[in-house]
Amino acid sequence: MRHIISVALVALIGFMMPSFAFAADVAHGEQVFSANCAACHMGGGNVVNGQRTLKQDDLKAYLTDYNDGHESAIVYQVTNGKNGMPAFGSKLGSDDISDVAAYVESQSVKGWS
Repeated sequence: MRHIISVALVALIGFMMPSFAFAADVAHGEQVFSANCAACHMGGGNVVNGQRTLKQDDLKAYLTDYNDGHESAIVYQVTNGKNGMPAFGSKLGSDDISDVAAYVESQSVKGWS
């Protein structure tokens, strides 16, 4: 019985490891945000359209598919842009975009405090 539990535990850890390896780097996302986003979105605001901030309620209201996956909706917006927001898909790498999305999501949950 111990052997079965040990094998099951090792298998479970093995399946969980890839998610840790590919987790977004929020600290790097903060750096990407500071260099590319903060001019318009300092403190989670929006200098172009004050009603489309990076606060969680606003993200829910205007980001397509936000309720289906917060970070993926942010990744889509950053990559493709919309209205007054330029697309960053050709300027930033996919890791940079994933990291900045994780940073924005983490800050929106905290209310950008």
